[in-house]
Amino acid sequence: MELIQQWIGQYGYFGIFALLVLGIAGLPVPDETLLTLVGYWLYRGKLNAAPALAAVLLGSVCGITLSYLLGRTTGYYLLHRYGPKVHVTPDKVERVHGWFKRFGGLTLSFGYFVPGIRHLTAYVAGASKLEYPLFAAFAYSGAVLWTATFMSLGYFLGEHWAEALSHERHVALIACGILLGAALVWWLRRRKRV
Repeated sequence: MELIQQWIGQYGYFGIFALLVLGIAGLPVPDETLLTLVGYWLYRGKLNAAPALAAVLLGSVCGITLSYLLGRTTGYYLLHRYGPKVHVTPDKVERVHGWFKRFGGLTLSFGYFVPGIRHLTAYVAGASKLEYPLFAAFAYSGAVLWTATFMSLGYFLGEHWAEALSHERHVALIACGILLGAALVWWLRRRKRV
């Protein structure tokens, strides 16, 4: 926590951006803590809203795009080179690609809320050759939902934000459940109309 505060104190909005890029790309950065702290600092007036929001959104988008590009450039090669040794055949890769076309977008959007998953979803999407426009639509909308959720938590809880972080996983799971439920209702209504 102190390291995050020092990093932001020294590098400002660029520090927020860089930490999110590195955290989403897979390095051990406590992303939810960072976002909640940014929300709290907005509450306290220590940060200006526009540059903080820009840093948070750009950091999230750049981080997940980096993971996607890594998957797209190295993942496919690794799957084809070493996949058969672990029973991952080209047929299975094609099935994963089809799954991502049908349902993977929701995984990209809501995977942000599950630590460990958000680091892998973009990589797998890239490795399965998911088209960039489809990836971007779901991953970037997920970035908006995720950053808004945790920044709002820090902002609206104010001085009690640190207590909420002790329940961070529960909050993330509840938020993910609510969002998944809303997506399911939307999907069922859409399907009913067809």
